[in-house]
Amino acid sequence: MLLQRSISLLNTCRVSLNYPRIFSFSATNLSLLSLSSVSNYRPLKAHKLRTFATNAAAESGSDADTFLAEETVSWASLGVSDSISRSLCNVGLRRPSLVQAACIPTILSGADVVVAAETGSGKTHGYLVPIIHKLCSNPDAPHDLKLKKHQHVSLVLCPNVMLCEQVVRMANSLCDGAGEPLLKAAAICGRQGLSVKEPDIIVSTPVALLNYLYAIDPERHRRTDFIRDVKYVVFDEADLLLCGSFQNQVIRLINMLRFDEKQLSRLKSADAGAQDPSSFPTNASDTDENFPEDFNLEEAEGSDESSIEHSDSESGKRNWKDWRRVRKIYERSKQYIFVAATLPLNGKRTAGGTLKRMFPDANWVSGSYLHRHNPRLEQKWIDVTTDTQVDALINAVKSGLKTNTDSASGIVRTMVFANTVEAADAVANILVGSGIRCVRYHRDISLEERTENLVDFQQNGGVFVCTDAAARGLDITNVSHVIQAEFASSAVDFLHRVGRTARAGQPGLVTSLFTESNRDLVAAVRQAEELGLAVEKAFSRKRGFRNKVKKRGLGRRDGASSVERPIPA
Repeated sequence: MLLQRSISLLNTCRVSLNYPRIFSFSATNLSLLSLSSVSNYRPLKAHKLRTFATNAAAESGSDADTFLAEETVSWASLGVSDSISRSLCNVGLRRPSLVQAACIPTILSGADVVVAAETGSGKTHGYLVPIIHKLCSNPDAPHDLKLKKHQHVSLVLCPNVMLCEQVVRMANSLCDGAGEPLLKAAAICGRQGLSVKEPDIIVSTPVALLNYLYAIDPERHRRTDFIRDVKYVVFDEADLLLCGSFQNQVIRLINMLRFDEKQLSRLKSADAGAQDPSSFPTNASDTDENFPEDFNLEEAEGSDESSIEHSDSESGKRNWKDWRRVRKIYERSKQYIFVAATLPLNGKRTAGGTLKRMFPDANWVSGSYLHRHNPRLEQKWIDVTTDTQVDALINAVKSGLKTNTDSASGIVRTMVFANTVEAADAVANILVGSGIRCVRYHRDISLEERTENLVDFQQNGGVFVCTDAAARGLDITNVSHVIQAEFASSAVDFLHRVGRTARAGQPGLVTSLFTESNRDLVAAVRQAEELGLAVEKAFSRKRGFRNKVKKRGLGRRDGASSVERPIPA
């Protein structure tokens, strides 16, 4: 049947191409922000959020209400140094955003922080600025006669290479008066090691970092120093890192970092007159022997490194077990920061639920449009069939190229999303066959070509046909139009896709093509938008949304649209 549909579509668009049925619906929604604030989060209790903008101001719809903090809020008033404030002004960031105004003081306080705010709200600078301030203000860690002097280092973990390189560029763009970066940032990606000697900010994917740690020091001596130097740990796109294929590596790294904190706490206690620490392991990486490749989240949370038991003698094992009994009472020496644009809380296996258990005392900063409709986002919904979807796509692209011009530069940027590599190639071929130039971005294209295509799109605009590989983290300025040729398979992916436009206080347009098979998800998203509610009821990472609504007894009714059907609480 899929091949028959492909042939039918080929005849419709007269493009020589093996074209699968790729279209589905998408509503547009998202959030820019009208921020809420910070408070100490406690499990099983509601978040306490302090609104930065007044209600009257929020209703006015001005830029300052949805993205920028109030005019009285400056970088200096948040506790940022003058040199960093000047650097931010030099790159066009003269005032902090609402999210930045909320999270920077909290990060500067030293507490663990969870920043959950909509895409395009300024989260990356929200954690980079306070970290750079701390590293510039305190270049060396405390030391004493028994502890080696260590350098303070920040570690940023990201899910992909492109996001790693983007964070490095943003960090290195903050320069002093002479044009030199305030701090050195470098990435560890793939199999390449550090290209900069002793960087202050290290950005890496979890797997690349683990490979690097094992490669630099087979005997584990230098690895201990590396872990000891890390004082600030950021998990960018935390929901993706804490779930799915990244989970084992991330939990492994968290346990290595926590082990080092506990070891350092015991060494300091020994200096203060506690028992001799010589009976305890002195190498944080000794814990690696106890983390198998299939290490899972429940084991990590239940044990809290209790599996760390290593000694050649019975007395050593006994002392080690004694230390394990007090493992939860230790002096903290690292700060953990989690950043995400989608962070569902309901359920033990969600990223938010995981953070509530692993970091119960973390402070939470939330955007008031998290998981919600962005008021600066215009949405168009087009009901299509197999016979009309190709024409609808071509018309949407051409219409956007004519009407959505960036007035400052005259450059138009349109992103077209599909669910699979094959579908993205099919869409690109259809557009080329219709005389529309486009570039492609998906996993089957080499990293070098992806980078070239991304740079081309950023500099020259045009049409960018992609999969969800481009939906997260990439900060492409002034994307005026997002088209969902094939609707996202989950509400989480939907939020990230539409978040590519209407960023940093700018307006945006999303055109969503939808078919009969998408109506249940359309109904959930549109109803949430109309009622001003979050779309979390449609979140699902383990299975498709349609399976969820079938379980709830919300299957489609023959001949009736489910758009107006109420979603159960």
